[in-house]
Amino acid sequence: MKIFGIVLIVAGMLMLFSNSFSFTTKEKVIDAGPIQVSADKKREVNWPTYTGGIVLAAGVIMLVVAQKKK
Repeated sequence: MKIFGIVLIVAGMLMLFSNSFSFTTKEKVIDAGPIQVSADKKREVNWPTYTGGIVLAAGVIMLVVAQKKK
């Protein structure tokens, strides 16, 4: 539980400083027997800024709960 809290804190900090990330996927456009055509498609994941704060707060709460259980 302690490790999960730390992971949430780090993810929350990263989400506060960056509002999105993008990645590229390959998709088949045409698949007609021996002829195959694929295209790179850029995808982007966006989230509001306050989401990073919520994730950060959840990580802090997880650490506090983990410390109280000891």
